[in-house]
Amino acid sequence: MNVYEIVTDRILAELEKGKIPWEKPWIGGINCPIKHTTGEPYSILNQILLGEPGEYLTMNQCNKEGGKIKKGAKAKLVVFWKMLEKEDEKNKDKKQIIPMLRYYNVFHINDCEGIKPKFEREQRPNGATKTQNAENIVSEYSLRTNLEISHANQLQAYYMPCKHLVNIPDMDRFKSTEGYYSTFFHELVHSTGNKKLLHRFPDDVKQAAFGSESYSREELVAEIGANMLLHSMEMDTDKSNRNSVAYVQSWLNALKNDKRLIVSAAGHAEKAVKLILNNEVMA
Repeated sequence: MNVYEIVTDRILAELEKGKIPWEKPWIGGINCPIKHTTGEPYSILNQILLGEPGEYLTMNQCNKEGGKIKKGAKAKLVVFWKMLEKEDEKNKDKKQIIPMLRYYNVFHINDCEGIKPKFEREQRPNGATKTQNAENIVSEYSLRTNLEISHANQLQAYYMPCKHLVNIPDMDRFKSTEGYYSTFFHELVHSTGNKKLLHRFPDDVKQAAFGSESYSREELVAEIGANMLLHSMEMDTDKSNRNSVAYVQSWLNALKNDKRLIVSAAGHAEKAVKLILNNEVMA
């Protein structure tokens, strides 16, 4: 079994429990899964795999600090890219750099005896409201990328690549403010795929066909990215309708058919979130 299959199987196991593993309330800072040695947050994919926020370390790191892993504790998977050099078959003087997905195991600090956390949880400063913060993200990103925001169609939310335009119904059309921004952020993530930005789309005029491989990937990119943005604003939404059997089953089927889908989508989502927030990619 390769790393893609291992990662996908971990995600499928959560989906089969009826859980959506990318709907987690953490992004960046230290209020998310972080490295015990440096305090750096893990990548979006690793945050999905780790789940619980807090500090993580390897067994060797635990032992070096004089601690030990609690009996019965279960390790969790962390993935990383290792760049391998390979001789170019056409040009012997050149080297090909091939990214290979690898993994190692870590333990949550609560599963370690004799080890204390190094980093305290961040407290959100008082100031702007959640809505103001969300509006600031939208306005700053749209201004920086020349994205047009429209409220013309009050029945649909969508991104139109040919015009680089996001249409979103007015907020009073939604059951909650959080639901409004959840939908808005979903379309903002789609907009990062424009050819002048991250260029994810096969062509920049016609959207991928519903049900196609590229459609499933792009929807998963938007799902993951929107949830990361939403929770960075500390906005929780009512997922009762979205977490229906049919909704979960749709992702089960998509991931079973493409073992590289979650890895690819999480990577693209991370780049999209970085672009929207104008931040550095998480480690």
